[in-house]
Amino acid sequence: MRRPAMLSREKFIAAFALAAGLLGGIPTAALAADKEPPVTLAKCDKSYGSVALVDGDTQGWTKYGLSSPRELIAAMATESGCFTIHNVASGQPAAFLMNVIAGDKEEVDQAIEKAKGVAMEGLVRSGAASGMLRGLPGGASMLGMFGGFGGKKKVVAAGIRLISPASGQTLAQGAGEVKKTTLSFGGGGGTIGAVASGATGAAYAGSKDGQMLIEAFVKAFNAVSAQGPALASMAPPAPAPVAAAPAATATAAVDTKMFTSANVKSAALRTVRAGTALTPTGQRTGLFIEVQDSFGTKGWVSVEDMR
Repeated sequence: MRRPAMLSREKFIAAFALAAGLLGGIPTAALAADKEPPVTLAKCDKSYGSVALVDGDTQGWTKYGLSSPRELIAAMATESGCFTIHNVASGQPAAFLMNVIAGDKEEVDQAIEKAKGVAMEGLVRSGAASGMLRGLPGGASMLGMFGGFGGKKKVVAAGIRLISPASGQTLAQGAGEVKKTTLSFGGGGGTIGAVASGATGAAYAGSKDGQMLIEAFVKAFNAVSAQGPALASMAPPAPAPVAAAPAATATAAVDTKMFTSANVKSAALRTVRAGTALTPTGQRTGLFIEVQDSFGTKGWVSVEDMR
């Protein structure tokens, strides 16, 4: 009389095994397909031009108590090799303005959509952009800036635009969205660890929202750098090198001293022998001028002792 009960239990076990097989098969595979691998920063063989970093109007990082991400983006540009940071001292304009924004998905989408330039629009219509972006880790999500993503979970988004300083036109743009970060900041963190090594990066890496923003910015940066071949033709030609004008010099007429300030009662930095050439910095206070010697020492000397 107990045999049917045993059969029922066997059937139950078989059914459970079948169900487990199904749950461990198609649904699990689907979940694995949905889960993106950890995002990595794209690398470039050459720089596509210099960039000056500016904050955009949508500064969503402030709602998380974080500062401007410009230090982060500068580290990405340097680490990737895709762009060089503009050197203000060069006296030359940057090839591009790199405008960074962050906030809710809707805010970033609206900002990016409004900023679409002719160059990127042509790439999207031709299908070239999708081909380039899908070749990058997380590239499929980058294409989301041209369409909606669904879902009710919290989404942190970031966007980057490259703008022509001459025309103000947006030449390229990229966006990144993150629901749950895939990044790891332990044990050095590799490339991402290098990007987050500065003071700003450390602050971002120290909070869940900041980590999500770092990943969103990496995705946005990768999307922009993927458009490098098109950007190369848009960058202005490098200016011809200009020979530096020889610096004006002043020569000590008599033995004198170099002081820490424009006052003979201040501490003396060194003795200056007659005939010693010094380079004026352009600063003057009363009868004293600031000068620099050949070793890089700066101080003040009396104009009455110079010729």
